[in-house]
Amino acid sequence: MTDDTFPLGDRSVRRIGFGAMQLAGPGAFGPPRDRDSALDVLRKAVELGVNHIDTAQYYGPDVVNALIREALWPYPDDLVLVSKVGAARDETGRWLSALRPEQLRSGVLENLRSLGVDRLDAVNLRLLDGEQEFDAQLDAMIALRDEGLIAGIGLSNVSREQLVHAVQRTEIVCVQNALNLLARESLPLLRECQELGIAFVPFFPLGSAFGGVNRLLTHPDLTAVADRLEAQPSQVALAWLLELGPHVLLIPGTSSLGHLIDNMTTRRVHLDDDARKILEAIGS
Repeated sequence: MTDDTFPLGDRSVRRIGFGAMQLAGPGAFGPPRDRDSALDVLRKAVELGVNHIDTAQYYGPDVVNALIREALWPYPDDLVLVSKVGAARDETGRWLSALRPEQLRSGVLENLRSLGVDRLDAVNLRLLDGEQEFDAQLDAMIALRDEGLIAGIGLSNVSREQLVHAVQRTEIVCVQNALNLLARESLPLLRECQELGIAFVPFFPLGSAFGGVNRLLTHPDLTAVADRLEAQPSQVALAWLLELGPHVLLIPGTSSLGHLIDNMTTRRVHLDDDARKILEAIGS
């Protein structure tokens, strides 16, 4: 492990990876607007050093995994593919729960099929608010790992209490929860993960990925800091997340080559004390 890497289960990944959700159509549903561009973004990400890609079979559905396979097969030896289960889509793109044990198993098998692999490096159990069958879901994930279909179990959209309960039952390799400058509710969970040596992977690190005005990237204090540091607002927001702990793994997503390059060069942005004070105040 170096300052630029952190363990994700039994693999070591660079701290800036790639979230593939935005490669599908609007709302992560349907085909991309530009298929060739989506393939170019994936190939460029790996060329720039990405070895951690976050995906899901229900992005599309099937669309994003198919793009990953087309762009990157045969996969580089160091590439870590992480997916998630617990959701599905209907014919209109509406998000549905798929958290019954048999649905979790089916979700893993669909990811294996569409990505063309025999085992996934990690799979996140993506919970819904108020979900009550946590132990049965953990049982299903443990069984899938014991069968060798997944290497590591992750959790997504969980509370601190659920994480503490889960680690008493089995090894957890990563946690994915929403976290950014404006949405800091998961900071206690991030700190718990650091104490436990578990990778924390913030989703929506730059605000919502589903369109509309981005309140984070247009925040005047953030844009002022970015202007002074001669950086993009997105780079400053990601740099703030990286400073929260060495266990933070970023997966910013984009369908734009330009934005991809901005994200991948975030490590060049160095926050000074004045910048940190202003950024801290944004979330208060």
